[in-house]
Amino acid sequence: MFVRIAYLVLFLSMPLAIYLNYLYAPTEKIMGDVQRIFYFHMGYVLVFTLAFLMNLLYSIRFLINSDKAFSFKAYCHAEIGVLFTFLTIVSGMFWAKPVWGTWWTWDPQLTTTFILLVLYGSYLIFYKFALRSNMPKYASIFAIISFIDLPIVYISVRVMRGISPVVFGGDGGGISDKMMDTLLITLLAFFSLYIVLVDMRLKLDKTWMIVRIYSWLLLLIL
Repeated sequence: MFVRIAYLVLFLSMPLAIYLNYLYAPTEKIMGDVQRIFYFHMGYVLVFTLAFLMNLLYSIRFLINSDKAFSFKAYCHAEIGVLFTFLTIVSGMFWAKPVWGTWWTWDPQLTTTFILLVLYGSYLIFYKFALRSNMPKYASIFAIISFIDLPIVYISVRVMRGISPVVFGGDGGGISDKMMDTLLITLLAFFSLYIVLVDMRLKLDKTWMIVRIYSWLLLLIL
């Protein structure tokens, strides 16, 4: 039921988020229209945060009861997290070039986010090797260690202040009411997108399993 609601919310909120982004939210005085990347950029951040958090929880559950279903779910969430971490970095680069005059700088937040991508990208590879070696618990331990970098990404914005802006802080991070409305709707859209993607990813694996079974049956019959 919850997943069905997510599909409906996504269907309604994503077009609304796009409309608000381009036709409702005011143009930022200093950065101009390039600032509109910010709304989707924050949506990407929300998705990878949720994905890596769920990866952590499922990895811990797998270590507790050794149910391989939890290990697989942890892997699926990590796949989504890696994708949206990559999108976060790329969108940030397109935002940075016209604003800061460079595609990349070793800003604390950018650096820790890049490390996050490397860690979980390595986890996806290591998971396959661990699974083939019948040692999936090592992949779960690796995932738990990798998660340590996620809070560092958030802490780096406030403690190790670089050029990355603080969005939420003080009086709404210094953005106008219309901008905040747009941001909240966009975050809702990406939250529902995350739920939908997880549902589709889990179903995809089941679908391929069914296809393989029917393929083998067909070969046996022939």
